[in-house]
Amino acid sequence: MTSALTNEGLAAAVAAELPYLRRFARALSGSQIIGDRYAEATLEMIVADPAVIGGKAAIKTGLFRTFHHIWHSSPPPPDGPAPSDTGLKQTAQWRLQGLGDMSREALLLNAIEGFAAHDIAEILSISRDEAVRLIETARDELGAMVSGDILIIEDEAIIAMDLQSIVTGMGHRATAIARTRDAAIRLGIAKAPDLILADVQLADKSSGIDAVNALLGTLGHVPVIFITAFPERLLTGTRPEPAFLITKPYSEEQVRAAISQAMFFATTEGIPEKG
Repeated sequence: MTSALTNEGLAAAVAAELPYLRRFARALSGSQIIGDRYAEATLEMIVADPAVIGGKAAIKTGLFRTFHHIWHSSPPPPDGPAPSDTGLKQTAQWRLQGLGDMSREALLLNAIEGFAAHDIAEILSISRDEAVRLIETARDELGAMVSGDILIIEDEAIIAMDLQSIVTGMGHRATAIARTRDAAIRLGIAKAPDLILADVQLADKSSGIDAVNALLGTLGHVPVIFITAFPERLLTGTRPEPAFLITKPYSEEQVRAAISQAMFFATTEGIPEKG
């Protein structure tokens, strides 16, 4: 998608940040398809006018600022009940009605993408104080919206205990911890979770991705968050991909934001097994 950019240096810089823009777009929209459409529209705008991205020293900030403009140029959410057959984009927009869009965007920019308040202020074209206020508001709003049962698929005991502590500290219930694919499937079927928090590589060399896809095949739509030390392996542009992805080493704030966001949308897309 970056091949049409006229400046090779700019194209390379944008390409390096593109996987993270796509991750952010998915987390914000709750869908790979929707998120990727917005990311593509962002690149199209940069192709048409490379100056919109700003100076070379702030490529990432400029890229996300351009995305922000595209995101807020879309039609407003429809009124009434959730549409059942009017398209993924409209469904996602309906889900945004109950929460301040700018506050969620600010939280994800901070917690998932690691932007500081002054960078978020530049991206959203607001003051630094307003950016801080939006982040705090989003934490309160998302944390209060939903709670539920969470299955943790993680083979490292210390990490599993840390995730369990974060989950319960948020008011959710960690129903089980699985260290292998087979255990995850057995525990997930025995007690259907409201959300799955999964590592990619498990203790017996089995796959968390495989475990999740097997569970989704039985349970249907359940939100999933993958945690991995190699996010680029899951952000290749091949469909389908996870809407929610956290990079190891993670922070508590990243996990909390991702859980709240995933539970908010309560949707997921299975992803194929990687060799």
